[in-house]
Amino acid sequence: MKSDLDALMQTRNMDAILVVGDAMNNPPMYYMTGGGHVSDAVLLKKCGEDALIFSNPMEREEAAKSGLQVRLLNEFDEHEVLKQAQQDAILQDALRLQLILQEFGLEKSRIGVYGKANFSHLFAVFSKLQGLLPDISIVGEAAYESIFVRAMETKDEEEIEHIRRMGQVTTEVVRLTAEYLTLCAVRDDEVLLKEDGSPLTVGDVHSKIRLWVAERGAELPQGFIFATGRDAGVPHSVGTAENLMRLGETIIFDIYPAEAGGGYFYDFTRTWSLGYATPEAQELYGQVKEIYDRIADNLDLNAVFRQYEVMTCDYFESKGHATKRTTPPAPLNGYVHSLGHGVGLNIHERPASSLASAPDNILKPGVVMTAEPGLYYPEKNMGARIEDTIWVRPDGRMEILAEYSYDFVLPMKKWKKK
Repeated sequence: MKSDLDALMQTRNMDAILVVGDAMNNPPMYYMTGGGHVSDAVLLKKCGEDALIFSNPMEREEAAKSGLQVRLLNEFDEHEVLKQAQQDAILQDALRLQLILQEFGLEKSRIGVYGKANFSHLFAVFSKLQGLLPDISIVGEAAYESIFVRAMETKDEEEIEHIRRMGQVTTEVVRLTAEYLTLCAVRDDEVLLKEDGSPLTVGDVHSKIRLWVAERGAELPQGFIFATGRDAGVPHSVGTAENLMRLGETIIFDIYPAEAGGGYFYDFTRTWSLGYATPEAQELYGQVKEIYDRIADNLDLNAVFRQYEVMTCDYFESKGHATKRTTPPAPLNGYVHSLGHGVGLNIHERPASSLASAPDNILKPGVVMTAEPGLYYPEKNMGARIEDTIWVRPDGRMEILAEYSYDFVLPMKKWKKK
């Protein structure tokens, strides 16, 4: 949680942190400000002190909505600075940062840098800043081990409500998708038809999903997966737009929308087969559902997340499937990915479940994570995955934040099997 930041900074010997870039679609800045229409800002937090944000004058009111103290960047565009910069945008930004750090007594400090911005520009600015202030140490961190990801690992009740609302949006869009598909007429060759009688394609369904998400005030910054047949057998294949929607093919629908403006994500997957399923696909789905149920029934407070990865590998291997453990670094068929991950302002956060993850990835109170076992056989034109987003409550109970049916075969309302 945010209250952990000072302790994390002390552990890593950081005197201050700088977060740069926009407030939207920039997880560290969003985490500190709550988002909003603030662009190219600089946020400074000294260890043990409140953060403050430097914005351009036109966005000062937007920056004030963060509740943080607001300073204006043009306070540092003194005549001497502009003269020294000589229209060099890199040098001007570096000189601004120099003056900010000097004002706060940080010219000989260890400073962590975070945020999303143009890498080339930012690299040049900090390189120039290092020359202006040779006694500072500019620190970067691994993405999934940074102090922000560590702080974000546990969520407070307000954050949970944001994620829960996204879960409601997600399951509503999934419900609308299922309803739309099952109401389609079906041609003699088992191809679904649109209202005008033309064949329904995967791309048509994608368009509906995007519309329904947008209508509910959410967005799909990382895309989504609605994949059929062979595409369903490759975990991150999003689906081929030209493919026709057919009965009896497995469909993997993995949808992970976020609040508009770069807010909290939800992550959810269901596998469907329209009208009927082949016996082989039914067996594959049944195995995925069985291990999903075992995992869900055995999640324990403060357990190491990795132990459920081991449980999943044990089960799938007993059924004859390859796993990362039997076919390192990863097979192309069978169980090819890890069981789950944290979810928040990033679609992938701590804790991690992989076999290589550290034992401090635990299911402690406040964690929000996914459980998503899956099996994949592209050459057999099928795949299956089930995923829910789960909150480890303060009382230690595990709560799925948006419940939805696990039905595999969806009956077609305008078609009868001959």
